[in-house]
Amino acid sequence: MVPYVAITEDITVTVRPAYLDDKSDFFARRFVFGYYICIENGGNVPVRLLQRHWRIREDGGRLQVVDGAGVIGKQPFIGPGDMHSYSSFSVLTTFTGTMEGHYTMARANGELFRVAIPRFDLRAMAN
Repeated sequence: MVPYVAITEDITVTVRPAYLDDKSDFFARRFVFGYYICIENGGNVPVRLLQRHWRIREDGGRLQVVDGAGVIGKQPFIGPGDMHSYSSFSVLTTFTGTMEGHYTMARANGELFRVAIPRFDLRAMAN
């Protein structure tokens, strides 16, 4: 899996996408992609991940926007030097696409800021 990395204000987001052949169905035009994310706090203050914003673009231009609280039902607290990892998936109707977005995070003093999620490629049969 190729890693994609973005750093915003001492927060590093690393994404590793993978095509999930066993969950996909070529004839139904259902291509399932997993992605594994690690969020590392390289700063000196704790942060909490409050929201996510995704832009999922399929080959041909179809765009899906996904907003929600936290990630996989959690709003993790990430202390200085700590990390939070999780995995999720996305279903496309095309062989290829891209995902990118941002997290909204809060510092201990309540200040909100955005952390970039790097744009990453989704390619069926790419494993």
